[in-house]
Amino acid sequence: MTHTVGEVARLARVTVRTLHHYDEIGLLSPSGRTPAGYRRYDDADLERLQQILFYRELGFPLEEIARILDDPGVDPAAHLRRQHELLTVRIKRLEEMVTAIEFAMEAKKMNIRLTPEERFEVFGDFDPDAHAEEAEQRWGGSEAYRESTRRTAGYAKADWLRIKDETEEWGRRVVAVMEAGAPADGPEAVELAEEHRAHISRWFYECGYEIHTGLADMYLADPRFTAHYEAIRPGLTAYLHEAIHANAITRA
Repeated sequence: MTHTVGEVARLARVTVRTLHHYDEIGLLSPSGRTPAGYRRYDDADLERLQQILFYRELGFPLEEIARILDDPGVDPAAHLRRQHELLTVRIKRLEEMVTAIEFAMEAKKMNIRLTPEERFEVFGDFDPDAHAEEAEQRWGGSEAYRESTRRTAGYAKADWLRIKDETEEWGRRVVAVMEAGAPADGPEAVELAEEHRAHISRWFYECGYEIHTGLADMYLADPRFTAHYEAIRPGLTAYLHEAIHANAITRA
C-alpha cells in the first residue's frame, strides 16, 4: 500500500512543505511516483520518516540524520543512548537555570528586592543581575524596558515564585504538546504561544504581536535564548518560533 504526500503529512503531523524539502535534500525520497509525477510513499518510506522525526525531536541536524540513516555501520540505538546520557547529565543543571535566564533576558533588568537567602531560593546560584548592564545597553531606551523595570522593582519573593511556577508549568505543557506530535502551527501550540505572550504582558511589559514575533526571531538568533529553550526540550526553540508566528498571523 502506498500513500500520497498529503496522507503522509497528516499521518506524521508534518507539513507537505517539510516532506518536499526532505525529498529535495535526499533525506526522504518517495519510493514511487504516479504517471503524473506525484509522490507515493510505501511502508519503508514511512518507517524512515519515523526515524527522521525521532532524531529531529532529539535535536539532530538534518545532515547528521542523513548520515546516521544512510551509514550501515552506524547503530542508531547507540546514537540515542549517547544523546540520552548527555541530555540526562545536562538537563538537571540547566533546568535549575531555565526560569531565571528567561526572567533576566526577557525582563531585561531585575531590581529584585529579596534577601540573599530568598534570591537563592528563587534563582539558585544563577545571578539575574549578571545580564543587567548588557540589557540596559540593548533595551534601556525602550518603553518595554522602562515598564519592565518599574514592575519588577516592586515584586516580592512570592511574586517571583509564582512567575517561576507559571513558567515551569507552561514548559511542561508545551513539551507534552510537542511530544504528542502536534504541529507548531496547530491550535494547541498556537494557544500555548498566546499564553507565552500573555505571561510576558502580565508580569513584565505589554507584549504585542509585533514584539512577540521579534522575540521569537531573537530566540533563534541569540544562542543564549536557544540554549534556554533547548534545555527545556531539544527542538523547542524552532517549534516555539513557528508557533509564535502562527499565533500572530491568526490573532493579530
